[in-house]
Amino acid sequence: MSPTDTATAPSDEAPDTPAPPEAVAPLIRGLTVLRGLTDADGVLSLSELERATGLARSTVDRVTGTLARMGYVRLDGRDVFLAPRLMELGNAYLAALRLPGLLGRHADALADELDESVSLAVGDGDGIRFVHQATRRRAMSLSFRIGDLLPAERTAPGALFAAAWTESEWESWRARRRADPRDAGFTAVPPEVAAGGGGAPDGPGGGDFAARAALAGERGWALDDQLIEPGLVALALPVRGPDGGLACVASVVSHTSRHTAVSLRDAMLPRLRAAVTAWEESLRRPPAPEAAVAPPEGLAAWTHASKQELGRGFVESLARGLTVLTAFGEGRGALSLSAVAEATGLARATARRALITLEHLGYVHAEGRLFRPTPRVLALGFPCLSRMPLPQMAAPHLGELSRRVHDSASLAVLDGADIRYTARVATRRVMSVHITVGTRFPAHATSMGRVMLADLPSDERRAWLFGAEPRALTPRTVTGRAELAALLDRVREQGYALVDEELEQGLRSIAVPVRDRAGVVVAAVNVAMHSSRRTVEECVRDVLPELRAAAAGIEEDLRVAGRFATVLAV
Repeated sequence: MSPTDTATAPSDEAPDTPAPPEAVAPLIRGLTVLRGLTDADGVLSLSELERATGLARSTVDRVTGTLARMGYVRLDGRDVFLAPRLMELGNAYLAALRLPGLLGRHADALADELDESVSLAVGDGDGIRFVHQATRRRAMSLSFRIGDLLPAERTAPGALFAAAWTESEWESWRARRRADPRDAGFTAVPPEVAAGGGGAPDGPGGGDFAARAALAGERGWALDDQLIEPGLVALALPVRGPDGGLACVASVVSHTSRHTAVSLRDAMLPRLRAAVTAWEESLRRPPAPEAAVAPPEGLAAWTHASKQELGRGFVESLARGLTVLTAFGEGRGALSLSAVAEATGLARATARRALITLEHLGYVHAEGRLFRPTPRVLALGFPCLSRMPLPQMAAPHLGELSRRVHDSASLAVLDGADIRYTARVATRRVMSVHITVGTRFPAHATSMGRVMLADLPSDERRAWLFGAEPRALTPRTVTGRAELAALLDRVREQGYALVDEELEQGLRSIAVPVRDRAGVVVAAVNVAMHSSRRTVEECVRDVLPELRAAAAGIEEDLRVAGRFATVLAV
């Protein structure tokens, strides 16, 4: 079976059929809450969530409390935010699919070569869902995200998938068109386009879709000439797996300010076809053997402790049900009930009920005795979280750090010879450090600059030392190249930097690096204070452990979010 042959319902709405008797009701409610938050772009108040889901307020409180305990949402007063850790569910699907891991870097390279956005999409019911995006950063650029679902008839990939539809699949498509003429079930469709009747029976992409699908199947490529949004044009080609089935569809996407649909086809078709041929060769290589997965350590103990601590506020069956989705992954694209139970540490009966529930809702698909995750798993927060930049990701951790140490906390990136502040949580004091996002300081005189300079490759660090002309900002600023080199060596060895009145008299700060999932330093976090607040020794003893804990939290979010999505540093 190809990755696109899933038995999901049209759009992302819950199925109309009643849930089977074995279904886990709390899991259904939890997934409803996650979908409500996703449709609202990641944040709702508790009252708004109650209205959006139709659940009782007490149920919403218990579900969000459980999801917060799992790290899937963050509670801030009366607001509920999706948290990056939720992306581990989508990551499990993408790893099981294999396509982003095998083709993602090639799609990125093609986007660089063509200087246009490149997408990979799979079929999902009568829609298409993106599993990889290589987007060009322009004033007019592609805004669709990994996990976004679009109606098949409004896209170039959709025509290629529909070329292989059965009559029953065409009837399902026609029924959806009649029931949802404005594409309201596709939240990624631009509202002004949806409201314009794009989904009406005779609207753009509708009446001629069967003919376009047949033509796409005959030609082996398809065009989107502003079907989904004015100004957007796309060329799509099928990518076939080892069995000849449709594995995914690759698209080159542009804007009418650069190409018409015809000129895009003429310019890009030969190059996209050559790239797809090479990609298909990589898909013919045998997959990695099924990976043995140890069950999560202490899952039973953790759920029991959570229940003891939160009482009715923690829903064990919801936590266990969501854990089932994490059983899938690279080399584990299809699992038996026994394998799911073993991978999660759950009892077979518990895993079975969770799988029945997930199958009913369209998140897994049963093939005999095996279960596969479906593209719908990406509807659980992935679209909005996949575009979360590092400053936004770090903000909750900085807030908690500032509350714990009662001083200002900041995030910065290296920008040439300077650091640039990208996130900050300040304290309210009569005497405080006044710095805003966007502020720049010379890297050599700051704690964050030093931890980032210390991690540069030796040749880059040497080039910086001999290319920069460090200037003294206070009588204590270190400016000598040999002394700075020794300082950076020491910072690299100890893993932190402390700067005492070198940037400004009376200002003391301590910083640690923030590393991405590859171990590369991409930013730094610091705590800054007036020198009268703490001694140097107290900074190391009291602040450094809290600083390291905050950086570890940011790095964990980066590790999850950066597996299949690009996290922008600014």
